[in-house]
Amino acid sequence: MKLGLIGSGRIGDMHARALGELDQVDSLVIADADPARAEGLAERVGADADTVDELYSSGVDGVLIAAATSAHARLVHQALDNRTPVFCEKPVALDVAGTREVVSHAESCGVPVQIGFQRRFDAGYLAAREAVRDGRLGWLHTLRAVTADETPPPADYIPTSGGLFRDCGIHDFDIMRWLTGREVVSVHATGANRGAAFFTEGGDVDTAAAVLTFEDGMLATVTATRYNGAGHDVRLEVCGSDGAMFVGNDERAPLPSAEQDIGWPSGTPYRTFVERFGPAYSRELSSFVEVVAGRAGSPCSAVEALEALYVAEACQLSHDEERVVRLDEVRA
Repeated sequence: MKLGLIGSGRIGDMHARALGELDQVDSLVIADADPARAEGLAERVGADADTVDELYSSGVDGVLIAAATSAHARLVHQALDNRTPVFCEKPVALDVAGTREVVSHAESCGVPVQIGFQRRFDAGYLAAREAVRDGRLGWLHTLRAVTADETPPPADYIPTSGGLFRDCGIHDFDIMRWLTGREVVSVHATGANRGAAFFTEGGDVDTAAAVLTFEDGMLATVTATRYNGAGHDVRLEVCGSDGAMFVGNDERAPLPSAEQDIGWPSGTPYRTFVERFGPAYSRELSSFVEVVAGRAGSPCSAVEALEALYVAEACQLSHDEERVVRLDEVRA
């Protein structure tokens, strides 16, 4: 199997190395808006480098998009025009209209699209989903999600990221829907900037919080920040009438205790999302190989990504207008 990879930044580098470990992948072609960067990554991982147009001319069986968020929609459309199965990091597009266009295009041409929500492939989230779906936790009353980077991304990333709700919180919005099978009906969100000026200058916030209400009355809180000095912290508390499960509370969780004589957690705290979700990313790419081979359907379609984006859009609107926003408002 011959695959193409568009984007050779941090995530592209990670994907290129993971793809090199898959037996089904015989060759890899890397493209980037910066040809020198593509050539450098290709040399490091033993792949070929080319332009995006030449990548398709070379006869790739599937393509992975790890370019800047602002380029996602255009690149997905190009893959669909070439009738090539495509994997794209989230979000599909920077807005609802652009995402809907991708959904429509994918449905009309029948080419598989897989969106990169790697938490669906993490062992902890999978175990929690199983516990919820088989009724072990009873009825759910509360979800509490945390997504916290130890250090912020580069300043030039912010203007094209889509903002904290779309870029970061969207992972929590997707995993909550996927794990519970429930839909969000309203949100109340806020955000703040106490860090670098480039967040404010880029129209973003460095810290945010949201309260979500689901269709069955279940409540959820989602908090996110670019400044978590203790380490990279991604967790989900799933609380029900008969029990609870806590995803991410392992020996490397950055949770120093204020209590006396507590020896947990004893491991070195996670520092990056690559450390935290390395195995999940590998399983995610293995699933895409199965999609390309025609042995499986997409485990996360553009339609599902659109549903998560609706929640992110509602949070952004709630933050901007300082009010509760119903999902119907952004679906219209």
